[in-house]
Amino acid sequence: MGKLYIVPTPIGNLNDITFRAIEVLKSVDAILAEDTRTSGKLLKHFEIKTPMQSHHMHNEHKMLNRIIERIKSGETIALISDAGTPAISDPGFLLTRACVEHGIEVDCLPGATAFVPALVNSGLPNDKFVFEGFLPVKKGRQTRLKLLAEETRTIIFYESPHKLLKTLAHFCEYFGEDRPVSVSRELTKLFEETIRGTAKEVLEHYTNKPPKGEIVIVVGAKK
Repeated sequence: MGKLYIVPTPIGNLNDITFRAIEVLKSVDAILAEDTRTSGKLLKHFEIKTPMQSHHMHNEHKMLNRIIERIKSGETIALISDAGTPAISDPGFLLTRACVEHGIEVDCLPGATAFVPALVNSGLPNDKFVFEGFLPVKKGRQTRLKLLAEETRTIIFYESPHKLLKTLAHFCEYFGEDRPVSVSRELTKLFEETIRGTAKEVLEHYTNKPPKGEIVIVVGAKK
């Protein structure tokens, strides 16, 4: 029987990949990639010639049984996402669960995950925290925000740039304008920045300076 490797990839700076990740990606029989065009640039940079196959949220259910059979027949397969650790707000959970259910060994390598540096450099308490990922777009959003308003741990969210203002406005509404917020943008990249302040202050900043790039929001707990 083969094996599944979960391999984190850099969230921006290519130097953040580990030696072990490169070694694994070169040695496996196939790489499942969220977007083969994006991952193709990474593989080319590190001279990794392993064949890739597309594996994303729209086809992962359909491919599941086929991949399990391949691993059972002896293939070793690596799963990567566009950036960061697979299954953290990215495809990967379904395949990992299926492998566990079929008694297939799963080896998850340590590596880049966007919320960790965002949490650490926020200056907010990080001894206890809750990772929320992306908030619901419509249905259930209000209910979720009302519940999280009572959270006594630091809260971490992922957000897209075109929805950041709406989300910060909701924080002002449901959490209060004075709730501490830290927004980290373009982590590890050339224009990386972290803006800290109250929900109102951070909303005002990005109202005047529209954001670009990948975003992690860290919100202080209810006092």
